[in-house]
Amino acid sequence: MSEKSDSQGLFGRLKQGLAKTRNRLTDGLADLVFGEKTVDLETLDDLEALLLTADVGVEATQQIIVDLHDQLGRSELDDGQAVYRALHRKMTEMLASCEAPLQLPDAQPAVVLMVGVNGAGKTTSIGKLAQRLRNDGKSVLLAAGDTFRAAASEQLQAWGERIGSPVIAQQPGADPAAVIFDGLEAARSRQIDVVLADTSGRLHTQAGLMDELRKINRVIGKFDESAPHEVLLVLDAGNGQNALSQARSFGEAVGVTGLILTKLDGTAKGGIVFAIAAQLGIPIKFIGVGEGVEDLRPFSSADYVDVLLSK
Repeated sequence: MSEKSDSQGLFGRLKQGLAKTRNRLTDGLADLVFGEKTVDLETLDDLEALLLTADVGVEATQQIIVDLHDQLGRSELDDGQAVYRALHRKMTEMLASCEAPLQLPDAQPAVVLMVGVNGAGKTTSIGKLAQRLRNDGKSVLLAAGDTFRAAASEQLQAWGERIGSPVIAQQPGADPAAVIFDGLEAARSRQIDVVLADTSGRLHTQAGLMDELRKINRVIGKFDESAPHEVLLVLDAGNGQNALSQARSFGEAVGVTGLILTKLDGTAKGGIVFAIAAQLGIPIKFIGVGEGVEDLRPFSSADYVDVLLSK
């Protein structure tokens, strides 16, 4: 497969995965903007309501509308197509600051701590990320730190068998920090490139469990004072604005360095990425737009906006 056709295939999967959000936005834009010969303040008011229904968020929506209002005042928006181009440019600009690759050191092992609430797709995201890293030529070890849910450990071990990566696990109820520390030592002795450490899903309001995350963080730091090298928070895009509260709480507890935004294929709330950009500024490392391994893909601001606003 050529690089061009592969790129087109990835774009097509992204377009299909974001269909619900894209349809909501483009259907509304078709009514508001496309074909409009004149644009006025009423048009911008209607556009504001449209963005809010896609869960873009109040702050991000205001940034967009203020920018368009200023351009309208300078007579730079003379028709609907001009509004569309300005909207595309502003939305891409807003998301560009959240586009960042996974930052892993060359020293072995690089440590990635995975956190998030139950049901966000954390364990599945670990398996998909492990497969991506394996495809990039890196060896990966999975540490089953979710010891409260037997199914989580079993699911992780199934992923390990599927992709050919070792899994360090203990019995349900074991100390999660001890399991992860064992995984780190095993990775060092086997010269493994990357450790992906799972943790128990927890509500961001559960103080005791958040304290446990802090303990895990400290234990990893004793193994390697520079670790964890990435702390990835897995968020379900369908949670919309509630995802922002989760990000703030986990960020305060363990210093989140990046997000994995999952289940974008099952929601019309894909505009949440703009709220994240406007209010948090946390890098979005990956987005999930389907069930396949290839559907966990690095976040691209340009591709995301291209798809959302495509006709």
